[in-house]
Amino acid sequence: MAKIIAVVNQKGGVGKTTTAVNLTAALTDLGKKVLLCDFDPQANATSGMGVDKRKLNKSVYDGVIGELPTENLIVHTDFGDVLPATADLAGAAVELISVENPNQRLKNVLQQVANRYDVIFIDCPPSLEMLTVNALAAADSILVPVQCEYYALEGLTDLMTTLRMVKKRINPQLEIFGVALTMFDGRTNFSTQVAEEVRRHFPGKAFATMVPRNVRLAEAPSHGLPVTAYDRLSRGAAAYRDMAEEFVKRLEMR
Repeated sequence: MAKIIAVVNQKGGVGKTTTAVNLTAALTDLGKKVLLCDFDPQANATSGMGVDKRKLNKSVYDGVIGELPTENLIVHTDFGDVLPATADLAGAAVELISVENPNQRLKNVLQQVANRYDVIFIDCPPSLEMLTVNALAAADSILVPVQCEYYALEGLTDLMTTLRMVKKRINPQLEIFGVALTMFDGRTNFSTQVAEEVRRHFPGKAFATMVPRNVRLAEAPSHGLPVTAYDRLSRGAAAYRDMAEEFVKRLEMR
């Protein structure tokens, strides 16, 4: 049965989608069966995995709202499987208000295929609203990308408050799987200080691997490729391969 992990941080620009896409690809390279569920209406994870969202006529929206079978919605790629998103998902938050068990809809979608995968990632929107609550209800744990920059810890208090609320009312088993430090600049003392502060706030949770600022990592999405396929020799690709190996070790310890 898959470990279902929501990649979540309501602060935008922290490397959330980049982490979801590249960990999916790196774990697939390691022989794991991985599904990336794009649950963000911007659908950047979908395009980052090489899927043209403009040509899709079915998406995760049709599973959550239309209750179509999940297996009919999955797109297979060389980098892992994708449960894609389209702009239709933007209206789902409003539509979910009027359906039965609104917080459980994504969970029902993913449980249909959970026995086929080792890991299912959910790329969440950068907010703490209905779609994100659905993702947290469906997940076993969360992975929190945090950028090594000035406002790194801003908003994490709100995320932890939401996490406690979901644990209390919806999903008591939800836990923090890990914290991914992104956009690390080894040339500055400040990045190191932020990384140390994050490790202090989340003892034992931050991955040892820190993802550097890297031009090739930034370029890869525009080519519809994970960085591990766009430039395997880049520092960004090396970082996500190392993080994937750490990830596997954590999985095996659970």
